Amino acid sequence: MIRRYGEPVNPAMRYTPRPGAYVILQRGPDLLLTAQEGDRLPEPEIQLPGGGIDKGEHVLPALHREVMEETGWRMDKPIRIGAFRRFTFMPEYDIWAEKICSIYWSQPTLRYGPPLEKGHHAIWVPISEAPALLSNEGDAAFVASLL
Repeated sequence: MIRRYGEPVNPAMRYTPRPGAYVILQRGPDLLLTAQEGDRLPEPEIQLPGGGIDKGEHVLPALHREVMEETGWRMDKPIRIGAFRRFTFMPEYDIWAEKICSIYWSQPTLRYGPPLEKGHHAIWVPISEAPALLSNEGDAAFVASLL
C-alpha cells in the first residue's frame, strides 16, 4: 500500500492517473530543489525536481529529462527510495490528478546551464531546512526521513 499525502480524496471527483518520478538531489549538507512560479500558480512552489512520465517513456529517462529541464543539472545514477500518492489539481494541465510519485535519491554531477523549463529556478537549500520549505507533504516527508 502506498501512503497518501495532501488533500483527502473526493469520491465525487474523477481523477486522472499521473505517474511521476522525483529526486532528492543531495550534495553534502544541501539539496538542489526547484522553485516553480507561473500564471496559474497562486504562489511559487518549492519542489523536488522531477515530474510526469510521458506515455511510452521509461521512469529513469523521464527523471533525467525532468531534472535537466527543471534545474539545468545532470545527476548520478538515481536510487529508488519509495513512493507516495496525492490527489491534487494540476493547473498547468487543467486536470484533477492522482499523482503516483516515485521518489529517488541521487547526487547532482554537472551543471549545464539554467533550467530549460519556463518558470523554474534551481535553488540550493540546507537539507535541515528543506522539509519546511517544500510545497507538498510527501516531498517533505521523504526529505525528513533522511535527517
